[in-house]
Amino acid sequence: MKNSRLSDSQIMEVLKRADVGVKVPDLCRELGVSSATFYRWRAKFGSMDVSMMSRMKALAEENRRLKKTYLEASSKPRLFRRHLTLVQKCQYRSESQAGLSDLP
Repeated sequence: MKNSRLSDSQIMEVLKRADVGVKVPDLCRELGVSSATFYRWRAKFGSMDVSMMSRMKALAEENRRLKKTYLEASSKPRLFRRHLTLVQKCQYRSESQAGLSDLP
């Protein structure tokens, strides 16, 4: 996900300015963002303060890290089972071929 050009506190300041009465198109033009971005910020951060916003971003980062860890941990047993199956197939083939060469 792309990082925002504005910090959390700056986004909160923009939302407060809009609540006070500054027109949204004027704010968007001043900041160089689209109105869709502004309304997305309002939907996501409208009822929060700066500390809640920071906590939410920290939790999202921790969630991303835990998902990655879980994915890595869950894929190892699958890889091991697949490797074990391949090794067993190779051993079976080599045993069957060795049994044929022992015949007179």
